[in-house]
Amino acid sequence: MSSAVLAAFGGAAAGVVVLLCAGLVVAFAARGRTTRAGAAHEAELAAARADLAALRARLEELEAARAAAPATPPTEYLITSAPAAGDRRPAPPEVPARSVVSVSLAEPLLKTVALAHGVCRALSPESRNRIGFEMRREVKRARKERRRAVRQARREAHAADRAALAEDAA
Repeated sequence: MSSAVLAAFGGAAAGVVVLLCAGLVVAFAARGRTTRAGAAHEAELAAARADLAALRARLEELEAARAAAPATPPTEYLITSAPAAGDRRPAPPEVPARSVVSVSLAEPLLKTVALAHGVCRALSPESRNRIGFEMRREVKRARKERRRAVRQARREAHAADRAALAEDAA
């Protein structure tokens, strides 16, 4: 082998070794961060477990108190009840005024926009032309119908006159 090939091979091997070392350094640094973060997570987990244990104890107390209290029949028409002196109820969530205004204006605004669209469509030239055509067609049809009715009435009148003349002649 030539020295140029050996030098290239040696350079490539050195590059691979450098990349491998850099990868190991990054991996160990990440592990150190993970270990430090893991300790913080362990503390949070321990606090969450303590809170859970306290909630379970409070729940057991409440269930025991409910079981010990005499059962009262529910009032048939009870709509609301005032909280007892020791009860704490969370405050209702605050609704921003902007949301209230948005909701209260949305439906009327939507109806107004729909009405305006319908009016614009009804007053469009295509619609007016179509309505005019239908009206002219209906007027022609009614006129023909009236003429037919007049002719039929004349026929019946002539037939009645002929019948009357035939009776007079007989």
